Amino acid sequence: MIRFILTILIGIFCQGLNSQEISQWRGPDRTGIYNETGLLKKWPDPGPKLIWHFNELGEGYSSASVTSSGVYTTGMISGNGYVFALNHQGKLLWKKEYGREWNDSHSGARSTPLVIGDKLYLISSYGKLVCMDCSDGRIVWSIDFMKDHGARNITWGITENLLSDGNILYCSPGGEDVNVVALDRNTGKIIWKSKGNGEKSAYCSPMIINLPRRKILVTMMERSIHGFDAATGTLLWRFGHINQYSVHPNTPLFNNGLLYCTSGYGNGGVMLRLAADGSSVTQVWKNDKPDPKIGGVVALNGRIYGGGDNNRRLFCLDWHTGKELFQLNQLAPANIIANDGLLYIYSEGGKVALVEPKTDGFNIISSFQVPRGTGPHWAHLVIKNKKLYVRHGSSLMVYDVAGS
Repeated sequence: MIRFILTILIGIFCQGLNSQEISQWRGPDRTGIYNETGLLKKWPDPGPKLIWHFNELGEGYSSASVTSSGVYTTGMISGNGYVFALNHQGKLLWKKEYGREWNDSHSGARSTPLVIGDKLYLISSYGKLVCMDCSDGRIVWSIDFMKDHGARNITWGITENLLSDGNILYCSPGGEDVNVVALDRNTGKIIWKSKGNGEKSAYCSPMIINLPRRKILVTMMERSIHGFDAATGTLLWRFGHINQYSVHPNTPLFNNGLLYCTSGYGNGGVMLRLAADGSSVTQVWKNDKPDPKIGGVVALNGRIYGGGDNNRRLFCLDWHTGKELFQLNQLAPANIIANDGLLYIYSEGGKVALVEPKTDGFNIISSFQVPRGTGPHWAHLVIKNKKLYVRHGSSLMVYDVAGS
């Protein structure tokens, strides 16, 4: 009888964890793929309806995290980082400081908040990790990785969109001793710390691969791709991946045993085959044409879609062979997401485009120019509840993309 009751209680507890609303970097699975239905297949001219905008975010490149309770993003004002909480009509609910932010080259707040239930998590460009209460911005707990754990900063400031798995929070401070860590997201207590290979962090936002017998944490550090046992922090393997600035911000993609990792400055991407038990990788192919610096890629129907940095075009590659299928000499460099088989592309020139990937080419269906904000167009697009969220510096714009 006692065992039966315990089983029920554990089930209720696990169901509670799984039912918590989560909003994170690049969509539900961190792949850039959104799962909305009933969206416009073509936008009106000169673009979808602008529902509201908020123009006082300060400097920054973070995207919006959208939940039923609000819209959350970050910005820098007078050298300090703030989390902004807005309601779904664009009214400011609260604004709370969390510490200093990057006020040097390419200044501004970097990381998109991770929201889980009533808690919000982010790491600053100076390695301060905070947990906030979503209702008022109160700091629940914080860790200063540079002050207390020997984290080393990098050329343009630590930039990472945090990853969670249940009650575990992962991040890559890049210290010699605390290189990659797992924390209890409720208390901030370190569960494990790994020395990894001793490399600095490299702007990458990690991902989890669920295998039958273990979970693998994958991230890109300054000189290589790393695979860790997510339960223990043991470094299982590393694969060299180098570019001139040690900048690897694009979250890897995994599907059916294959792991794709790509970065800019002409380096491009590599496809790795992961061993069944996750203990090793082998190279399948390499292609340097799609070399997105910060824009990410998406994989749809056995194809990879992404833009170039040195190679300033949009590309389509075969997932299995790396063969270039076609390209488009427009829009790139850009960030890219997808929904219902269509690509949503936000170019560094400030154009947002709805693009159909056809069998043998790209079809630009609709586009509009972002009307507000200043600075580089680097924040990634977000789709939620039939709305398109576009960040440009100090301005967040929300567009109605619901179909009639």
